[in-house]
Amino acid sequence: MNQTTGGWINGFLGVLVFSGSLPATRLAVMDFDPLFLTACRAAIAGILAAGLLVIFRQQRPVVKEIFPLALVALCVVVGFPLLTGLALQYVATAHAIVYVGLLPLSTAVFGVLRGGERPTPAFWVLSALGSCLVAGYALVNGAAASPLGDGLMLASITACGYGYAEGARLSRRLGGWQVISWALLLSLPPMLVIALCTMPQSWGSIRLSSYLSLGYVSLFSMLIGFVFWYRGLAQGGIAAVGQLQLLQPFFGLLLSALVLHESVGWPVFIVNTGVVLCVAFAKRFASK
Repeated sequence: MNQTTGGWINGFLGVLVFSGSLPATRLAVMDFDPLFLTACRAAIAGILAAGLLVIFRQQRPVVKEIFPLALVALCVVVGFPLLTGLALQYVATAHAIVYVGLLPLSTAVFGVLRGGERPTPAFWVLSALGSCLVAGYALVNGAAASPLGDGLMLASITACGYGYAEGARLSRRLGGWQVISWALLLSLPPMLVIALCTMPQSWGSIRLSSYLSLGYVSLFSMLIGFVFWYRGLAQGGIAAVGQLQLLQPFFGLLLSALVLHESVGWPVFIVNTGVVLCVAFAKRFASK
């Protein structure tokens, strides 16, 4: 198996893990404050990441890598989880999930700006087409619009796209799981303080589903998913492998239907077929 194929396999596994993030976040914010949820998931993942770095005796980042790692932490450890948690107080999960379909375009743009990649014009056409399919589905089938909720989701997509591209660039030297682990470690002190200051006054009224959701976003969304994702982006290319995120809304919508009992109509399968074709051809035209 060559490096490019390995990158697409790792990227796909990362997308599968991330697909459960918004449904799990939706369940968690029913009982947890979004700020506490963001800080707590980061603190839990940060403690686990610190253990991994110690156990495997990983080389410390050089000084010039500290600031980029801090930006990764700001974008994917704090920014995306907090902004989506706030957005899910105003919009349904199914409506928020379709915004994730804009992530490939955001990631590709930052891949060019930060990763030095140069996809072909055909790639950009296919990427834009896939994003338009997802955005069109959002407009036609989404829940009632909330300007605040939509604005928060757009901000989260921008932050996440930058964090993915910057993390993938660092992964070429540090390694995929090492990047997210160092980013989590950098954010651990303030996240612990915020989590302690915003914790619920009463734990007895919190439902089991919220605890399980907190566990998922802490272990899988915040750590394990990034192990596969950053490795995939570094191996297969930020812009190219990033197109796999076009599939994430549809995995997420299916999970929303199964777990949250939100309505998902048959058009999703038609749109999904078009998205799969966009991803397949974008892979072919990803580089000159």
